[in-house]
Amino acid sequence: MRLISDRWRVATANAEQELEPQLQVNKEAKFYEELVASKPALIDEKVKLHGHIIDEFNLSMIDRVSTEDLAREVKRFVSEYVLRERIALNQKELEAFAAEVLDEMVGLGPIEPLLKDPTINDILINTHNSVYVERYGQLEPTPVRFKDEAHLLRIVNKMVAAVGRRVDESSPLVDARLPDGSRVNVAVRPVAVDGPLVSIRKFSKRPFSFDRLIEIGAIKAPIADVLKGAVKGRISIIVSGGTGSGKTTMLNALSAFISSKERLITIEDAAELQLQQPHVARMETRPPNIEGKGEIRQRELVKNALRMRPDRIILGECRGEEAFDMLQAMNTGHEGSMTTIHANNPRDAMRRLEQMVGMAAMPMTASSIRGQIASAIQLVVQLQRLSDGKRRVMSIAEITGMEGEVIQMQEIFKFVREGLDEHSHVIGAFRATGVRPKFAQDLKAHGIEFPAHIFDPTTTL
Repeated sequence: MRLISDRWRVATANAEQELEPQLQVNKEAKFYEELVASKPALIDEKVKLHGHIIDEFNLSMIDRVSTEDLAREVKRFVSEYVLRERIALNQKELEAFAAEVLDEMVGLGPIEPLLKDPTINDILINTHNSVYVERYGQLEPTPVRFKDEAHLLRIVNKMVAAVGRRVDESSPLVDARLPDGSRVNVAVRPVAVDGPLVSIRKFSKRPFSFDRLIEIGAIKAPIADVLKGAVKGRISIIVSGGTGSGKTTMLNALSAFISSKERLITIEDAAELQLQQPHVARMETRPPNIEGKGEIRQRELVKNALRMRPDRIILGECRGEEAFDMLQAMNTGHEGSMTTIHANNPRDAMRRLEQMVGMAAMPMTASSIRGQIASAIQLVVQLQRLSDGKRRVMSIAEITGMEGEVIQMQEIFKFVREGLDEHSHVIGAFRATGVRPKFAQDLKAHGIEFPAHIFDPTTTL
């Protein structure tokens, strides 16, 4: 199979070796970052070499060959180029450079090693010459750079084109997702004054279960048991928190306890949920086309979902008039549905929900909106990313009904902060408030019971 023209077939003895298997992704990514930092001219060489590859490779055949065969051909090509241009690289540096060129062809160029690094949660590109990552809840700069703005835009267009979206001056903002499910947000000129801004929220290869959340200290086992029982007993739940507090992660963990006999419908702007049940129907919003037509919003999807015989509806994030239709669903036979909302505490979550229902422009009084909320939602799980970068469940609150025109809530569990240790890590403890939730009696009828000591404030959780 001819991948490149004959004049590029001459190769050095070293070029016969295959690229090293990527068994130690973190080390390789760090090695290439250090290599580029010490030899910044390699960025220009990589982009120049990519242009030669486009000219010389039979691009129509690339998708038909295995990754190993393609890697071999790229290694031969790169080895000869390095010799001809007299670029000073040792064998290990040559292999790293060849891997980076391969990423430029079939991956996302300079950020491909960052995407492969499992310790990175977010990749934040602030124009072509500044890339930050979040590791273990803390932001840190990287030496990763793009050649110029055009290079970054080419990678951005590769990202968004894969899901049928576009980004340009007429449509400078876009939400998209990568093939592995990672969420991407892009802003380009004219709204991005200094150049393209890209935020990538990486998709966890291994979904977070409650066992993992307990292991990292985000929640305690007794509290997790209560949430498990609430999901199994079809208690409608809202997961509340700020940006990056772990709302989608918690929603995934909660959904693991939904019965496999139920039909679930998920609705999201960018598909992130990793539900493990066999009967899941996934829907995603669509932005308007270049003429400004064809937009499909979450509200239309929620309305349509109600016609699809769901047992539960899982709304990735509630942030507009779809809140009205979601409450209607929870109140009309779809108990146990779940969603997330941006808010700083459970009480704020109720206020925001009330405002979003008002956005639907339905002729309802404030009192009737609050009544809908109080009858539809039973539990609010509040999350927060603390100053040390760790994410924790801060509060579990039950909605008990209305008193006059006020939604009544009672806190069941809370995380109490006690200070900072010598490493600036937050010290604190999970505690019960002493309130036994009203839904516990309803769950008892379903055969789900909780030990009394779980709700005892004097008991260590």
